[in-house]
Amino acid sequence: MPKVTRDDVAKLAGTSTAVVSYVINNGPRPVAPATRERVLAAIAELGYRPNSVAQAMASRRTNLIGMVVPDARQPFFAELSHAVERVASERGKIVLLGNSDYTGDREIHYVRAFLGMRVAGLILISQGPSEQTTAEFAAYDDSRVVLLHRRPASSDDVAVVTDDVGGAEKAVQHLLGHGHPYVACFGGPVTAPAPGDPVIDHIEGWRRAMAQAGLPTEGRLIDAPFDRYGAYQVAVELLRSPGRPTAIFCSTDDQAIGVLRAAREVGLTVPTDLAVAGFDDLPEAAFSDPPLTTIASDRDAMARAAVDLVLDDSLLVPGSDTPRVRRFPSRLVVRRSCGCSGPAETRP
Repeated sequence: MPKVTRDDVAKLAGTSTAVVSYVINNGPRPVAPATRERVLAAIAELGYRPNSVAQAMASRRTNLIGMVVPDARQPFFAELSHAVERVASERGKIVLLGNSDYTGDREIHYVRAFLGMRVAGLILISQGPSEQTTAEFAAYDDSRVVLLHRRPASSDDVAVVTDDVGGAEKAVQHLLGHGHPYVACFGGPVTAPAPGDPVIDHIEGWRRAMAQAGLPTEGRLIDAPFDRYGAYQVAVELLRSPGRPTAIFCSTDDQAIGVLRAAREVGLTVPTDLAVAGFDDLPEAAFSDPPLTTIASDRDAMARAAVDLVLDDSLLVPGSDTPRVRRFPSRLVVRRSCGCSGPAETRP
């Protein structure tokens, strides 16, 4: 069959190819409702498919959003990237996903590649954009970049984050409220990133809650990988040691799930022998055994804000009124792993 062209659509709709273009691209000029309906009917009847590559070349902008995450295999990043993809789809955009694997070289690789493809915008979950990454932003001065989940203190980039310090503080205060002499904290690995990383903020929230209770933190911050497998191995050794803690706050739910497994293996009952709380409120947290008390962030709202911002032309305007940081509150989700009984409840 011969290829259907824009001229064919215009002829059937009784209008010009320019008007067909305005309908397809939703602008830049308005089209009367009756005319728009004729054009859409002609497109449907002929089965016309716009050439998205040609459109991108003409406008110097694609319908793509680039997104770089540290590791999409980790449940939190999988949930967040899925939420971004869902919101982007509602806006007629397609998300390209790259994994930096927590390395600067891979992050720069994807940032450079996505910006070079003229994506509509870039959403970056980063350990902290390096000078080289920032230079890539500057090389594409019409790019719209939004940091998600983390914004380093030294950064002036637009960002969408949650209240990590306050959320961790709530979780630790809740565990202490059950009468534990202290709460140990599973932080990140020894090579954890610089201040501004959410996990570092979780540790800061733990320190604040302990200080408010007049409790020391020395020797009670445990270096542990962010994933459940590494956290499980660390927890087995800790829980078999003399003077083990009776309560642990984990900086991620994935760590907490590993701790729950370790407790079962060494013969401890949660929460009778050991209370556990996490951070992230992954879907799996509600189905762990016992269900996990954790801190929830509004991932859907954060994803929507990130997509809205990355498509916002005002980001390119110096002195724009667009807020540089959008911070969403954290909520305590109480389940049984902390020692509470009864149905789950959410507390502000």
